Amino acid sequence: MISNQILQNTIDGLKNITRIDLCIIDTEGKILATTFSEADRYVSPAMALVDSPADSQVVSGCHFFKVFDEHQLEYVLLANGDSDDVYMVGQIASFQIQNLLVAYKERFDKDNFIKNLLLDNLLLVDIYNRAKKLHIETDVRRVVYIIETNRDKEGNELEKVRSIFEGKNRDFVTAVDEKNIIVVKEVDEMDSNQDLDKTAEVILGLFKGDAEVHIAYGTVVGEIKEVSRSYKEARMALDVGKIFFEDRNIIAYSALGIGRLIYQLPIPLCKMFIKEIFGGKSPDDFDEETLTTINKFFENSLNVSETSRQLYIHRNTLVYRLDKLQKSTGLDLRVFEDAITFKIALMVVKYMKYMETLDY
Repeated sequence: MISNQILQNTIDGLKNITRIDLCIIDTEGKILATTFSEADRYVSPAMALVDSPADSQVVSGCHFFKVFDEHQLEYVLLANGDSDDVYMVGQIASFQIQNLLVAYKERFDKDNFIKNLLLDNLLLVDIYNRAKKLHIETDVRRVVYIIETNRDKEGNELEKVRSIFEGKNRDFVTAVDEKNIIVVKEVDEMDSNQDLDKTAEVILGLFKGDAEVHIAYGTVVGEIKEVSRSYKEARMALDVGKIFFEDRNIIAYSALGIGRLIYQLPIPLCKMFIKEIFGGKSPDDFDEETLTTINKFFENSLNVSETSRQLYIHRNTLVYRLDKLQKSTGLDLRVFEDAITFKIALMVVKYMKYMETLDY
């Protein structure tokens, strides 16, 4: 349904052009928008028109018009002024509001369709039938973005995102819950991952200064029936990004690597794996110096010389630390296979800790 703010902006614009006061009242007698302060005294005659079979009437020089959504009465619009053009202006205003109702109903229908499409609530035959009725292309390339933000009660964040996609009839912006805004965007054949990242950066730019905003996107799909898959991928990317890429505000599903495999492991299996690798210990038991050494060693692709240089320690000191770690865990990080095992174990522990925070 049209927001009161849109109705107010519409009649304010018409008054600025025509100098005629306008007011919109719903079928229960509530004033939704008005350009003059004495609108309350016109509620009673407006309600009389609601119960009347007439489509318009004049009371004390004020013109009242019924505004329908198809055959359903939605509003009573009144036009008040000294000009001889009051009746014509009232008709124009009624026509404008009626067109807004049609446009917003189509937008609502499309929004509802996209939500059900994302959530896999439609049968395959329904997807194509409804898409045809709503004039939505079915065979264009699309990708789904999820923007997680602390949305305010007025929904300004949703409108912010919609503002940069206005006029792009093939792009859709919606929300399926209170935290996430979803963009279903059409992409060109030539668009690369860098282009997809640039779109995410443009969206992120709308929320400057808000460190809590995270954006994730799935892979590009070529059929409308596959849009839900891109959405599921974006949701996974959002969660996995928080675990293994906490320093990033933007994450792509294609960049998750082994993190997306670990994310799908059951917790009991993770605990069993960690027990097999570390016995009764956990990587959390290592001191800060050891953890720093391990992380820096991985960052430098197991290069002893470069790691010791960046840690400002002698090469032999680093070798001593790695030997000590090998004695306590049985894993030699200088051996590729042991290094992979250790790296995966660290990621599994990080994943388990994250899942524990969700339980509380």
